[in-house]
Amino acid sequence: MSDPGRTQDLFISEEAIASRLSALSHPARIAILRHLSASGCCCCKDVVESVDLAQSTVSQHLKILVEAGLVSYQPDRQRSRYQIDRVALAELSEAVSGLLKSCCASSGGRSQ
Repeated sequence: MSDPGRTQDLFISEEAIASRLSALSHPARIAILRHLSASGCCCCKDVVESVDLAQSTVSQHLKILVEAGLVSYQPDRQRSRYQIDRVALAELSEAVSGLLKSCCASSGGRSQ
């Protein structure tokens, strides 16, 4: 039976975990996620102003985050709107937490 407090009980493939972690492997993308988390939904220009990077650089980072499924994209007339996919981030958090717990448990918590 599923816990009602959990967002979803879905299995995330190793490929999806790796893709999402890869998308998080750049400091600028982490800063972008933090900005999106605080603002809810915003356009690329808003992100550019908050992270002090060129518009083309921010666009590329946003594209990577969208392709990894961590950020959603909605065209809105002249501007595109970006928003964190909180379900995807929660799934990734659970998957990484489970992975780390299983790795630590199998070695007794310490490497030798």
